[in-house]
Amino acid sequence: MQNNYLCRKIVLGRIVAIDYGQKRTGIAVSDETKTYAFPLDTVPTASVFDFLDKYIKENAVECIVVGLPKDMQNQLSESARFTEPFVKKLSKTYPNIPIVRIDERFTSKMATQAIISSGAKKKKRSDKALVDTVSATIILQSYLQTIELQEKQK
Repeated sequence: MQNNYLCRKIVLGRIVAIDYGQKRTGIAVSDETKTYAFPLDTVPTASVFDFLDKYIKENAVECIVVGLPKDMQNQLSESARFTEPFVKKLSKTYPNIPIVRIDERFTSKMATQAIISSGAKKKKRSDKALVDTVSATIILQSYLQTIELQEKQK
């Protein structure tokens, strides 16, 4: 697992972001230029590897970004006991795809706020699957901004 890996903008391939949860996992994907993040899907956590297998077979994936659950003291949160085994399995299942971890604090709140700001009706705002997918998109957009900053500093 490579935590300091930054995808290169010159390589054509997508970045997949994962907001891993006990019940549902939100998934987002970049465009091939690694400029924009798009919500892809929310899948039951039990079938996340089936989903990823199919997606990776059909698309060039350069790296996978996984949310890193932290608390307000910058320590791993309680959720880490579920995410860390997932990340280990992910790196064993896809050994040729670098795994990058991104702090996911506040992404669920940001996702909920983004859904509210979009004018979504109350029923849509309470859709937890939508929140998970938007959270994955926020995680990915944060990572894409990191890549962009690094490119500008060169």
